[in-house]
Parts: sequence; structure tokens; C-alpha cells
Amino acid sequence: MPQLLVGFIPYIAVSAVHVLALALGSHDAADSTKLMLMPFLALAVVWTANRSWTPAHTVLMVALALSWIGDGAGPLLSWLPTVPMMLLFFGLAHLCYLWLFWRVLPVRRVPWWASIYLVWYAALLVVLWPSLGSLLVPVALYGIILGATAVGAARCHPLIAWGGAFFLASDSVLAFRLFTPDALPDWSSPLVMATYCLAQGLISAGVVVSARPRTAGRDDAAASEARAAR
Repeated sequence: MPQLLVGFIPYIAVSAVHVLALALGSHDAADSTKLMLMPFLALAVVWTANRSWTPAHTVLMVALALSWIGDGAGPLLSWLPTVPMMLLFFGLAHLCYLWLFWRVLPVRRVPWWASIYLVWYAALLVVLWPSLGSLLVPVALYGIILGATAVGAARCHPLIAWGGAFFLASDSVLAFRLFTPDALPDWSSPLVMATYCLAQGLISAGVVVSARPRTAGRDDAAASEARAAR
């Protein structure tokens, strides 16, 4: 665990700078550091994975790349509408997380408390419905994917479970900022990114931790078979 934390220190540092820049209203610094978040997190995954690289790590890297495009939908895809592009690329990233959380990394059945996510989805859609307009269907679909991600995360390592919960919190606050901007105070902007950075970091760390025992187990089994064959 200490080695894992050391590997994530650069990501933690750039996340803190980004959130602080938002809190201070330094938009130039916030914009530039936002595009640094996912690359630094990807470097943390590569560093901490060491030689234990698995297909789960590869899928995680794809999710981080898609998240990076979602983060930079405005400047990177300036000729396209920003909000739909954000929904598209973050939705694709969540499909990667869905595969990891439901097919690859689960360690338990869906816990009873995850039913709160269904209540969250219904309540959020009812509240935002009048403000969504033509984006009602895309937002509703994205909400289903996001909720399924959080439920799937609840089946995995506690780091991933907390990451899924923080991702849900981040996107919920962001939804209110996008569609009902007068309903939230200015400090909700750094709150969105603080919970988002925490979510992505926890999920990535959880994937690294969860993949290690599986790799170690396969290596031990292979070594035992080799010794038995002698």
C-alpha cells in the first residue's frame, strides 16, 4: 500500500492544484491542469502495476483515455457541441468500468445498500426533467450507465466501491451546474472536480490492488505446476 500511495502522489498533487485553481478563480491554470489529470493518473497506474500488467489494466487505460477526451471536450472538440460530447465520451468510459466491475473484478454480490442508487436515479431525473429539453434522452441514458457503474463498483474492492460513489456524486453536482446553474453556489465547481479526481483515483487504485492478487495467484499456480512436472 505505501508503494501504491507513492505512485499516485503526482496525480494527487496535480489534482490539488487543479481544484485550488478552480476555488481561486484562476481559469487559465484550471483549464491547463484539467487536461493533465488523466495522463498523470495513467502514469500512476503504469508505475504501480509494475510487471503485473493484466487485461484489466488495459481496459482501465482505455477508460482514462476516454475520460481525458471527456474532460477536454470543449478545447479538443471545439467544432462540436460540448455537453453531448462530454456525455458520449464519459459514457464510453463508463462502459469500460462496467465491464471491469461486473465481469472481471467483482468479489461479492450486489449489496442491499446499493438500491439507494435506484432512488438517486429516479429523484435526479424528476428534478432535472423540466430543464433538460432535447438532452432528456441522452442524460437519462447516461444516468442509467452511471448508476449501473456505481452498483457494479459496490461489488468490488472498497476502493472501487468508494470511487463509484464519488463519481456518482460528482456527476450529480455537475448535472445541476449544467442544467440548473442558479441552484448551486459558486463553490460547487471545485466540489465537482474534487469528487471527480477522488473518484478516478480511487477506482484506478482499486483496479491495481484488485488485479495484483489474481496475477500473483496465477504465477504461484504456474510455479507449482512447473515444480510438479520436474
